[in-house]
Amino acid sequence: MAQSYAQISSEDISVRIFDRIRTKKGQATTEVVLLFPIFFILTLFIIKIYGLLIIVQKTEIASFYAARRWQLESHRAVKYADGWDNMFLKRDIEKKVREYIGFNNAAMRKFLSLKSVDLEVERTNVWNNMTLKVSTYPPNIPFLCSYDIRQVCKKPYGLACERGYNFICKRGGSIEVIKRVPNRDRPISFRLPMSNPN
Repeated sequence: MAQSYAQISSEDISVRIFDRIRTKKGQATTEVVLLFPIFFILTLFIIKIYGLLIIVQKTEIASFYAARRWQLESHRAVKYADGWDNMFLKRDIEKKVREYIGFNNAAMRKFLSLKSVDLEVERTNVWNNMTLKVSTYPPNIPFLCSYDIRQVCKKPYGLACERGYNFICKRGGSIEVIKRVPNRDRPISFRLPMSNPN
């Protein structure tokens, strides 16, 4: 008898809770409409910052690839260094780097705001300095860029705020990675000293 009473009371409680939930009024539409643009702007801003992190990671990986390939395939002999290295090897590395970063994909280029890529090689006696520079257009987020820089970056914000504003709204930015790789000494075939027959 006590068991059936407990069952009835628990069913009765669940029915009452369901009735209360059903009779509650919904969320006001005006609040949702007012909060949606703020949510959209924050989402857009986070996506653009995430895109910048992607560019940094891709530039690091591409610069490692370029430096390693240059180290293994470049020459020290002048006739190859001025010819094959600069005319073919450097151009091929730059082509692969552009492809990896996303210049060949229109959607990726737009998402990351990619502008240009530049690969420079500086030869020294011991080291080769490989500099990879990726430049971007400003993301130009309309909500943030509609205000003047003096309003956005007034005290206590300073130089960091101005640099961020210039990156987002005016100039864009560039990421530069420098790798130093040693010259590769190509192996010389080993010959045993010839014995003197006399």
